[in-house]
Amino acid sequence: MAKQFDVAVIGAGAAGMMCAAEAGKRGRRVVLIDHGAKLAEKIRISGGGRCNFTNINAGPANFLSENPHFCKSALSRYTPRDFLALVKKHRIAFHEKHRGQLFCDDSAERIIDMLKAECAAGDVNWRMPTRVASVERIDGGFYLATDTGDIEAESVVIATGGLSIPKIGATDFGYRVASQFELRMVEPRPALVPLTFDADSWAPFAPLSGISLEVDVETGALKGRNPDGARFREDLLFTHRGLSGPAILQISSFWRPGAPITIDLLPEMDVAQALIEGKQTVKKQLGNVLAGWLPARLAEGLLQAHGFDGELRLADMQDAALRKLGTAINRWVLTPNGSEGYRKAEVTRGGVDTRELSQQTMMANKVSGLYFIGEAVDVTGWLGGYNFQWAWASGVAAGQAA
Repeated sequence: MAKQFDVAVIGAGAAGMMCAAEAGKRGRRVVLIDHGAKLAEKIRISGGGRCNFTNINAGPANFLSENPHFCKSALSRYTPRDFLALVKKHRIAFHEKHRGQLFCDDSAERIIDMLKAECAAGDVNWRMPTRVASVERIDGGFYLATDTGDIEAESVVIATGGLSIPKIGATDFGYRVASQFELRMVEPRPALVPLTFDADSWAPFAPLSGISLEVDVETGALKGRNPDGARFREDLLFTHRGLSGPAILQISSFWRPGAPITIDLLPEMDVAQALIEGKQTVKKQLGNVLAGWLPARLAEGLLQAHGFDGELRLADMQDAALRKLGTAINRWVLTPNGSEGYRKAEVTRGGVDTRELSQQTMMANKVSGLYFIGEAVDVTGWLGGYNFQWAWASGVAAGQAA
């Protein structure tokens, strides 16, 4: 005989635990189900093991969606300060690392323990590891067939995330449920992910692997209503196969296959102007001049890749050549051939189309009692704690309604 619950939450990650705890505190009989043997692996590995659990500056402008206004309601009703109050209540020490990013002083395990404690306060039942074979509509709710016993629930919350990092258990379960109930999807794709380049075209830069520097990076149209136009100033990292680092992870969420990205390797300097003016006073070779502004290996590699002789004296070079070099440094345009994919993507862009959901409750408009939260939904945050804030906010929104 199926066990009876008010709410079944499928997926015990950040959003799922937050939702289960919130619903439990309302006196709802909640069961939290997850197929994994280890709890909340994505929290555990985030932020280098210290969990970048929110960003104090998080707001709707820091999220991508084909329906950009959707996230406003949940984010305004559960803010970073609300989550911070919970962290302080559990006496978890934290610090701000960079541009509003908040991390645990100790370990991401503290956040997991906090969420478990909140679930315990709401008398949440756990089913883990448990696989859900099917979700079916019945009179009064839903019937879940699982490998540890069947469940009946008035409401079902899908908190199973996206496709990112399959080695820790990511699946398409949430998307399959959405498809089963004929909810539209926004095509999923890897986001916050390193970008790769054709091996031949990248050959001159592959030896620069390991070099890091702060840059400006942009892609897409920055004017008008194009939601995929963006510019960030962050650190860039050269890899054997392409580019990574926060700058590239940020821009990858906006990048479209086939589109170029533009990188300013010296964003505080007009390189052409500085080189032309330097002809009058600087006696050095071109390579030595650039090595004073950029990491030496990078300066050498850029000169070779763009066909410049670094041993030429700056004073002997034509202004036109220096303008060309300046453009190559201040507006380096290159087109990725792809990304490192879901195995290295921190999140998944796309998912359940938010136009199918209530922005107040996260419930499917045409399937009463069925909710989608967190990364399963077409709301994707910037790098730096924003995606966790969406998990908390969307989890609370559903937990207060389911």
